[in-house]
Amino acid sequence: MWCLGNASKSNLKVLMLIDVKASIQKKLLAAKFLHRHKSTAKIIDGKAIAKSIREKISDEVYQLKRKYPSFKPRLAIVQVGNREDSVAYLKQKEQAAREAGIDFILQKRDESITVNELLRLVRELNQDPSIHGVLVQLPLPKHIDERCIIESIDPKKDVDGLHAYNIGRLAKKCGDPIFLPCTPKGVIELLDQTGINISSKRAVVVGRSDIVGFPIFTLLLKRNSTVTLCHSMTVNLPEIVKTAEILVVAIGKAEFIKGDWISPGAIVIDVGTNAIKDPTKKSGTRWVGDVEFSSAAAMASYITPVPGGVGPMAVAMLLQNTMESAKRFLKENNERKISTLALERLVPVPSDIDIATSQIPKPIKLLAEELGLTPDEFELYGQYKAKVKLSVIERLKSRKNGKYVVVTGITPTPLGEGKSITTLGIAQALGAHLGRLSFACVRQPSQGPTFGIKGGAAGGGYSQVIPMDEFNLHLTGDIHAVTAANNLLAAAIDARMFHENTQTDKSLFNRLCPAKNGVRVFAPVMLKRLRKLGINKTDPNDLTSEEIGKFVRLDIDPETITWQRVIDTNDRFLRRITIGQNPTEKGQTRSTGFDISVASECMAVLALSTSLEDLRERLGRMVVATNKIGDFPITADDLGIGGALTVLMKDAIKPNLMQTLEGTPVFVHTGPFANIAHGNSSILADKIALKLVGVECNSEGNEGYVITEAGFGTDIGMEKFFNIKCRLSGLVPDCVVIVSTVRALKMHGGGPEVTPGNPLHKTYLSENLELLERGCVNLVKHIQNARKYGQTVVVAINKFTYDTQAELELIRKIAIEAGASDAVPTTHWTLGGEGAIDLGKAIIKVTADKTKKREFKFLYDVNKPIIEKIEIIAKEMYGADGIKLSEKAIKKVERYTKQVANSNKKLNGFIEMVNS
Repeated sequence: MWCLGNASKSNLKVLMLIDVKASIQKKLLAAKFLHRHKSTAKIIDGKAIAKSIREKISDEVYQLKRKYPSFKPRLAIVQVGNREDSVAYLKQKEQAAREAGIDFILQKRDESITVNELLRLVRELNQDPSIHGVLVQLPLPKHIDERCIIESIDPKKDVDGLHAYNIGRLAKKCGDPIFLPCTPKGVIELLDQTGINISSKRAVVVGRSDIVGFPIFTLLLKRNSTVTLCHSMTVNLPEIVKTAEILVVAIGKAEFIKGDWISPGAIVIDVGTNAIKDPTKKSGTRWVGDVEFSSAAAMASYITPVPGGVGPMAVAMLLQNTMESAKRFLKENNERKISTLALERLVPVPSDIDIATSQIPKPIKLLAEELGLTPDEFELYGQYKAKVKLSVIERLKSRKNGKYVVVTGITPTPLGEGKSITTLGIAQALGAHLGRLSFACVRQPSQGPTFGIKGGAAGGGYSQVIPMDEFNLHLTGDIHAVTAANNLLAAAIDARMFHENTQTDKSLFNRLCPAKNGVRVFAPVMLKRLRKLGINKTDPNDLTSEEIGKFVRLDIDPETITWQRVIDTNDRFLRRITIGQNPTEKGQTRSTGFDISVASECMAVLALSTSLEDLRERLGRMVVATNKIGDFPITADDLGIGGALTVLMKDAIKPNLMQTLEGTPVFVHTGPFANIAHGNSSILADKIALKLVGVECNSEGNEGYVITEAGFGTDIGMEKFFNIKCRLSGLVPDCVVIVSTVRALKMHGGGPEVTPGNPLHKTYLSENLELLERGCVNLVKHIQNARKYGQTVVVAINKFTYDTQAELELIRKIAIEAGASDAVPTTHWTLGGEGAIDLGKAIIKVTADKTKKREFKFLYDVNKPIIEKIEIIAKEMYGADGIKLSEKAIKKVERYTKQVANSNKKLNGFIEMVNS
């Protein structure tokens, strides 16, 4: 036992000697390394690398701006409070952003800001389409939950890369975050720029924060490094750090990692920035990292300094993320793709309502997003309808318009020849089958025809707008708004006449311009009326008794009132009524009546307005009657009601977004009748649609198509489209599509009468080329009408099952001889967009042909006398030899001409008086 014990002690001594020897050898080797490599670690110059990155960004911004003049990357940073370190860091970011050509927007807020106020600000920045990056400077005051604020940032604008969406996708093995966090991304960039191969290296990350530690750990892991993540609770930290070939430290403790912890030749990335006292510095402090630089530099092969290492890289990566975001927004704007809906076609074709209800529309929110609309640019009305704000036009003002196609027709039979169906069929063909972004623009149907013989206006067969029932009934209430506005004005006319007939000038003046707290003030609309009267005064107290009389009395002549009440129903018993029969109206009865709502001038004005401000001006200028002397027209603004009309119609001015059966976009907006008004959908719907299908200037992509419909035929709807709508909008179509049918042309050739509700005569069900050829003179005239405006024409032959190939070929031959570029049979009623593919190809061909010189021209000069303009339209569009006006019409022309001359004379006199 004793011998064994002695032997054991002896062995133990030997083992201890061996350990001591090994330790001494290890220390000697380390000492030799230190001696050989003392202070020889290569400095990884983050400043220089960051500068190089910023210069590349600046050059890329410059190049993209040359190609896309509207391209402007913008970074918005929210600063809460006034922390000294935050202010310094933000100055660095601002300077770096401006040097790189990135717009920098700083939103400063007081430290007392509430969570809700801060969330509202972030939401506004999220919704601003001109801003590509949003960042909230951390840390935030203690009363604000930082995580809540970070999570409120749109992941698509989270250029700091800290949103849970981005961090979560980063953590997934195959995840693809939109943005990488700036500091971790900068660390990887430093390693790459230094030429260090990350793959297969042993790496240790000290610090596990969501902002730095964990993301760096994940990024290194994704680059096939073997990574250990350490933190404040890690046991034997120096021994673990010693294993690192790549060491990243982000623990937030000044000079925490010592040189003897570091393995010789390791690569050290110091993320820390800590202020320590230093009396030798003017500021009294100096910045150090989490690594003791002097001792670490003696061991490492590469090391980042503090400052000048990771810090500048974080700023550079922020700019890089902002640039990537701006490019992504640009790409998405230029490469919009509309998901389509498949048609399950049946034979025979079911009823329109059965087809419409069998198709499940896609959420309109999805369609809006596919079109590139931002969340604050559309307002949802249920799942399948939305209103689009006019601000889209301003945002996309630099975008080149898409191609513009107007659909019109020959003189139709009472059954209609399918203009609306063709408009939708073309849009479906282009958008769902020919790979072109397309937009259909149609009018909102009136409830009157919908419940009458004509029916709704959603199209038909497999070329429809859905949901069809919502399209045909109420939609978003635009027609109701027009009805309310129209009837408010009608009530104001009668109320004004009543008060003028029952009150003194003084009483009227007190009602129109009451004293509030002893002070009278003219409203802007009143000043407008005074100018019209030639009174150059702005203080109500300065008016003479005579001027007060002129101001308060419109002296409306009841016989000249042209304004009627409206209702959106075919209620024939309201066409002529007597009002004012109640005893309280004191015998002031008169005969008037109701029109249908879409015949209201409010509807026509809505369709022709180019902005809300323009709508206000046009509503105010509407003439409702003439004064008793007959020298001045009475307007809505004379009644002081133009502003109220605008308020009632402020939402109606926004176009309604819907979709076709195949999921392509449709704007449904306004519905003026062509035989009463100009018969076209709104200027604003067309303008917004043209921007949404357009492309950035100099873009290599193909612009899309807007297919808009003109009511009736070329002689009325198209004529008003060109001479009224195009004149006001400044838009010129690239092509005119004229819809025709064999049936209608046979009727024009002398075929039997076509009557709704009665079966077609056998003449229309069998081939008759002679009758068809005689009727084609109608088509020829319509082609000539379109050509008078310098337009390219494509004829769409809406084919029915009983039409023969010989009949279709005859129409094509005659159409081309008359000047049409092509004439194409279509079957979109039975096949949807597929049935209009050939027509779509013909449109693409003629609109892309740059060899054909197009010289658009109006039919008449607006400054010509009224009678001369009427005669031009009658002769050129209808083929009349001349015109003959009734005595009543002549008197109206004379009255209106006189009133215009008087108004101009008064206006010119007022201008001269003001100038003098």
